[in-house]
Amino acid sequence: MIATRLVPAVLTDDAKALQTMMRQAETFASYAQVDFMDGRFVPSRSIKMEDLAGVATKLRWEAHIMVLEPQAYLPDLQRAGAARVIFHYEATAAPRDVIQQAKGLGLSVGLAVNPETPVAAVLSLIPEVDCVLLLSVHPGYYGSKFLPEVLDKVAELRRAQPTAEIGIDGGINKGNIAAVSRSGVNSVCVGSAIFMQPDPAASYRRLKALMERG
Repeated sequence: MIATRLVPAVLTDDAKALQTMMRQAETFASYAQVDFMDGRFVPSRSIKMEDLAGVATKLRWEAHIMVLEPQAYLPDLQRAGAARVIFHYEATAAPRDVIQQAKGLGLSVGLAVNPETPVAAVLSLIPEVDCVLLLSVHPGYYGSKFLPEVLDKVAELRRAQPTAEIGIDGGINKGNIAAVSRSGVNSVCVGSAIFMQPDPAASYRRLKALMERG
Protein backbone atom coordinates (compact mmCIF):
# COMPACT_ATOMS: atom_id res chain seq x y z
CA MET A 1 0.00 0.00 0.00
CA ILE A 2 1.29 3.48 -0.86
CA ALA A 3 2.21 5.68 2.11
CA THR A 4 0.04 8.78 1.98
CA ARG A 5 0.90 12.20 3.37
CA LEU A 6 -1.72 14.61 4.67
CA VAL A 7 -0.89 18.17 3.60
CA PRO A 8 -2.70 21.16 5.14
CA ALA A 9 -3.70 23.58 2.38
CA VAL A 10 -3.70 27.27 3.27
CA LEU A 11 -6.12 29.39 1.24
CA THR A 12 -7.11 32.91 2.27
CA ASP A 13 -7.33 36.44 0.91
CA ASP A 14 -6.39 38.01 4.25
CA ALA A 15 -2.76 38.60 5.26
CA LYS A 16 -3.48 38.29 8.98
CA ALA A 17 -5.40 35.05 8.46
CA LEU A 18 -2.44 33.73 6.47
CA GLN A 19 -0.11 34.30 9.41
CA THR A 20 -2.60 32.66 11.79
CA MET A 21 -3.06 29.61 9.57
CA MET A 22 0.67 29.14 9.06
CA ARG A 23 1.26 29.35 12.83
CA GLN A 24 -1.52 26.82 13.39
CA ALA A 25 -0.07 24.45 10.78
CA GLU A 26 3.33 24.59 12.49
CA THR A 27 1.80 22.92 15.54
CA PHE A 28 0.72 19.77 13.70
CA ALA A 29 2.57 19.49 10.38
CA SER A 30 6.03 19.95 8.91
CA TYR A 31 4.89 20.61 5.34
CA ALA A 32 2.05 22.71 3.94
CA GLN A 33 0.59 23.94 0.68
CA VAL A 34 -0.10 27.63 0.13
CA ASP A 35 -2.68 28.44 -2.54
CA PHE A 36 -2.54 31.45 -4.83
CA MET A 37 -5.47 32.60 -6.99
CA ASP A 38 -5.31 35.52 -9.41
CA GLY A 39 -8.99 36.23 -10.16
CA ARG A 40 -8.27 35.44 -13.82
CA PHE A 41 -7.55 31.73 -14.12
CA VAL A 42 -10.11 31.21 -11.35
CA PRO A 43 -12.83 33.66 -10.28
CA SER A 44 -11.49 34.27 -6.77
CA ARG A 45 -8.41 36.10 -5.53
CA SER A 46 -6.21 35.06 -2.61
CA ILE A 47 -3.25 36.54 -0.79
CA LYS A 48 -0.62 38.45 -2.73
CA MET A 49 3.01 37.49 -2.95
CA GLU A 50 4.02 40.32 -0.61
CA ASP A 51 1.68 38.92 2.05
CA LEU A 52 3.60 35.67 1.99
CA ALA A 53 6.95 37.45 2.07
CA GLY A 54 5.98 38.88 5.47
CA VAL A 55 5.45 35.44 7.05
CA ALA A 56 8.32 33.74 8.86
CA THR A 57 7.69 30.01 9.15
CA LYS A 58 9.62 26.88 9.96
CA LEU A 59 7.32 24.88 7.68
CA ARG A 60 8.53 23.54 4.37
CA TRP A 61 5.89 24.58 1.88
CA GLU A 62 4.79 24.32 -1.70
CA ALA A 63 2.84 26.85 -3.73
CA HIS A 64 -0.23 25.77 -5.70
CA ILE A 65 -0.65 28.61 -8.17
CA MET A 66 -4.09 28.86 -9.78
CA VAL A 67 -2.97 31.66 -12.07
CA LEU A 68 -2.50 32.61 -15.68
CA GLU A 69 1.09 33.28 -16.78
CA PRO A 70 2.50 31.02 -14.06
CA GLN A 71 6.08 31.70 -15.11
CA ALA A 72 5.75 35.28 -13.84
CA TYR A 73 5.31 33.98 -10.27
CA LEU A 74 8.31 31.67 -10.18
CA PRO A 75 11.12 34.09 -9.21
CA ASP A 76 9.13 35.57 -6.31
CA LEU A 77 8.17 32.12 -5.04
CA GLN A 78 11.78 30.99 -5.21
CA ARG A 79 12.86 34.05 -3.21
CA ALA A 80 10.05 33.48 -0.70
CA GLY A 81 11.38 30.01 0.02
CA ALA A 82 8.95 27.67 -1.74
CA ALA A 83 10.21 24.10 -1.93
CA ARG A 84 7.92 23.33 -4.85
CA VAL A 85 5.66 25.18 -7.26
CA ILE A 86 2.61 23.43 -8.72
CA PHE A 87 1.09 25.17 -11.73
CA HIS A 88 -1.97 24.34 -13.80
CA TYR A 89 -1.69 22.54 -17.11
CA GLU A 90 -4.71 24.53 -18.31
CA ALA A 91 -3.12 27.91 -17.44
CA THR A 92 -0.48 28.00 -20.15
CA ALA A 93 0.02 27.04 -23.78
CA ALA A 94 3.66 26.19 -23.03
CA PRO A 95 3.83 23.97 -19.93
CA ARG A 96 7.31 22.72 -20.78
CA ASP A 97 8.62 26.28 -20.70
CA VAL A 98 7.22 26.72 -17.18
CA ILE A 99 8.74 23.41 -16.08
CA GLN A 100 12.17 24.37 -17.40
CA GLN A 101 12.01 27.83 -15.83
CA ALA A 102 11.10 26.37 -12.44
CA LYS A 103 13.91 23.84 -12.60
CA GLY A 104 16.32 26.57 -13.65
CA LEU A 105 15.47 28.40 -10.42
CA GLY A 106 16.16 25.27 -8.40
CA LEU A 107 12.50 24.63 -7.65
CA SER A 108 10.77 21.30 -7.54
CA VAL A 109 7.85 21.54 -9.97
CA GLY A 110 4.44 19.92 -10.13
CA LEU A 111 1.58 19.91 -12.59
CA ALA A 112 -2.00 20.52 -11.41
CA VAL A 113 -4.82 19.09 -13.52
CA ASN A 114 -8.43 20.28 -13.44
CA PRO A 115 -11.27 17.73 -13.16
CA GLU A 116 -12.35 18.07 -16.81
CA THR A 117 -8.84 17.53 -18.24
CA PRO A 118 -8.25 13.89 -19.23
CA VAL A 119 -5.20 12.04 -17.97
CA ALA A 120 -4.17 11.37 -21.58
CA ALA A 121 -3.64 15.10 -22.13
CA VAL A 122 -0.82 15.29 -19.59
CA LEU A 123 0.83 11.87 -19.78
CA SER A 124 3.76 13.05 -21.91
CA LEU A 125 4.62 15.69 -19.28
CA ILE A 126 4.61 13.37 -16.26
CA PRO A 127 8.27 12.26 -16.61
CA GLU A 128 9.33 15.92 -16.62
CA VAL A 129 7.70 16.95 -13.33
CA ASP A 130 8.15 15.93 -9.71
CA CYS A 131 4.47 15.43 -8.97
CA VAL A 132 0.96 15.59 -10.41
CA LEU A 133 -1.86 17.20 -8.43
CA LEU A 134 -5.31 16.04 -9.49
CA LEU A 135 -8.01 18.56 -8.59
CA SER A 136 -11.10 16.89 -7.11
CA VAL A 137 -13.07 20.14 -7.22
CA HIS A 138 -13.39 22.92 -9.75
CA PRO A 139 -10.66 25.20 -8.39
CA GLY A 140 -11.04 28.65 -6.93
CA TYR A 141 -13.35 28.22 -3.93
CA TYR A 142 -12.75 27.07 -0.36
CA GLY A 143 -15.09 24.27 0.68
CA SER A 144 -16.14 23.14 -2.81
CA LYS A 145 -17.89 19.79 -3.30
CA PHE A 146 -15.71 16.72 -3.87
CA LEU A 147 -15.98 15.09 -7.32
CA PRO A 148 -15.64 11.32 -6.73
CA GLU A 149 -15.04 10.55 -10.41
CA VAL A 150 -11.55 12.02 -10.01
CA LEU A 151 -10.60 8.83 -8.14
CA ASP A 152 -10.94 7.04 -11.50
CA LYS A 153 -8.32 9.45 -12.85
CA VAL A 154 -6.01 8.54 -9.97
CA ALA A 155 -6.31 4.87 -10.93
CA GLU A 156 -5.76 5.62 -14.62
CA LEU A 157 -2.68 7.71 -13.92
CA ARG A 158 -1.27 5.12 -11.53
CA ARG A 159 -1.64 2.40 -14.17
CA ALA A 160 0.05 4.56 -16.80
CA GLN A 161 2.81 5.91 -14.52
CA PRO A 162 3.30 3.47 -11.62
CA THR A 163 6.09 5.49 -9.98
CA ALA A 164 4.58 8.97 -10.35
CA GLU A 165 4.02 11.07 -7.25
CA ILE A 166 0.29 11.75 -7.28
CA GLY A 167 -1.54 14.22 -5.07
CA ILE A 168 -5.22 15.04 -4.81
CA ASP A 169 -6.73 18.34 -3.71
CA GLY A 170 -10.24 19.62 -3.10
CA GLY A 171 -13.35 18.82 -1.11
CA ILE A 172 -11.71 16.16 1.04
CA ASN A 173 -13.12 15.65 4.52
CA LYS A 174 -13.76 13.02 7.20
CA GLY A 175 -16.47 11.42 5.07
CA ASN A 176 -14.32 10.63 2.06
CA ILE A 177 -10.67 10.71 3.15
CA ALA A 178 -10.48 6.94 3.74
CA ALA A 179 -11.63 6.21 0.18
CA VAL A 180 -9.27 8.87 -1.16
CA SER A 181 -6.29 7.37 0.67
CA ARG A 182 -7.11 3.92 -0.75
CA SER A 183 -7.10 5.27 -4.30
CA GLY A 184 -3.33 5.18 -4.72
CA VAL A 185 -2.37 8.80 -4.07
CA ASN A 186 0.85 9.84 -2.33
CA SER A 187 -0.52 13.03 -0.81
CA VAL A 188 -3.89 14.42 0.19
CA CYS A 189 -4.28 18.19 0.42
CA VAL A 190 -6.98 19.38 2.81
CA GLY A 191 -8.04 22.95 3.51
CA SER A 192 -11.45 23.75 4.95
CA ALA A 193 -11.82 20.40 6.77
CA ILE A 194 -8.80 21.50 8.82
CA PHE A 195 -8.76 25.28 9.01
CA MET A 196 -12.49 25.99 9.07
CA GLN A 197 -12.98 23.76 12.11
CA PRO A 198 -12.98 24.90 15.77
CA ASP A 199 -9.69 23.08 16.50
CA PRO A 200 -7.53 22.76 13.35
CA ALA A 201 -4.90 20.60 15.08
CA ALA A 202 -7.49 18.12 16.34
CA SER A 203 -9.14 18.05 12.91
CA TYR A 204 -5.80 17.31 11.26
CA ARG A 205 -5.09 14.46 13.67
CA ARG A 206 -8.58 13.00 13.19
CA LEU A 207 -8.26 13.13 9.39
CA LYS A 208 -4.80 11.60 9.53
CA ALA A 209 -6.07 8.71 11.64
CA LEU A 210 -8.95 8.08 9.24
CA MET A 211 -6.56 8.22 6.30
CA GLU A 212 -4.09 5.82 7.85
CA ARG A 213 -6.80 3.32 8.75
CA GLY A 214 -8.04 3.49 5.15
